[in-house]
Amino acid sequence: MTEKHDIKPGQSIELLKELHILTRDGKMNQDSRRKLKQVNHLYQFIEPLLKEIQLDHPDITLVDHGAGKSYLGFILYDLFFKSLESTSHIFGIETRDELVEKSLALAERLQFSGMSFLNLSVAESIDSDALPATVDIVTALHACNTATDDAILFALEKKARFIVLVPCCQAEVAAVLRKNKAIALGSSSLAEIWRNPLHTREFGSLVTNVLRCLQLEAHGYQVTVTELVGWEHSMKNELIIAIYKDLPRRRPAERLNELLNSLGLEEMNHRFFVS
Repeated sequence: MTEKHDIKPGQSIELLKELHILTRDGKMNQDSRRKLKQVNHLYQFIEPLLKEIQLDHPDITLVDHGAGKSYLGFILYDLFFKSLESTSHIFGIETRDELVEKSLALAERLQFSGMSFLNLSVAESIDSDALPATVDIVTALHACNTATDDAILFALEKKARFIVLVPCCQAEVAAVLRKNKAIALGSSSLAEIWRNPLHTREFGSLVTNVLRCLQLEAHGYQVTVTELVGWEHSMKNELIIAIYKDLPRRRPAERLNELLNSLGLEEMNHRFFVS
């Protein structure tokens, strides 16, 4: 028997089986139930954004970076996009060719005609002719290392109205903190925060996301950071939602530069650029 309380009304049982969330006889183990709750919970954050776009125009363009097996894209299409009478479209960006091919085959099998999958890195997608000049919403779910930063750059270049990020590991900031640790310890007691290697890694991760938020604010976005409840099996549990509001940019840009300078991260200006 399928766990009905875990499945949303109208949700495709066939899709859940294809994504191996349900077994062929409709059963669900604990790991699969957790996975379904994860994606459905994230959907609850994204659905209001999609409805807000609809109030402005009927055709929605969503780009999902680091798509992997495209759990998020398929769930979004199944629960929201497939019922739309429009040319709304979801693009999945993924570097692993075998996953792109499997996603293309699954979309064709389910007749999800408004889905495309491109074998590109996030950075390559910025200049790709296969993607539109502007998009409505950009998502990046656990895009590893600098892929989250590239997704932010993509969103800024494409003038995305909404950006939804669940950041993954990013080692660049921690590496720079580690490299400059001796100098920092000699000049400020603040460096004690990242003196120990474990703290360097954890503090580097925290600072990375703070810098990302300031970067988005410095481009006019309103940023909300919250815990993505339901991802308790993952330590990467931070959800960043940015909404373009054309807010004042000067103060967050100043704060961003001040933070980079105070932590000895000036060489990271290229990564967290402001216009």
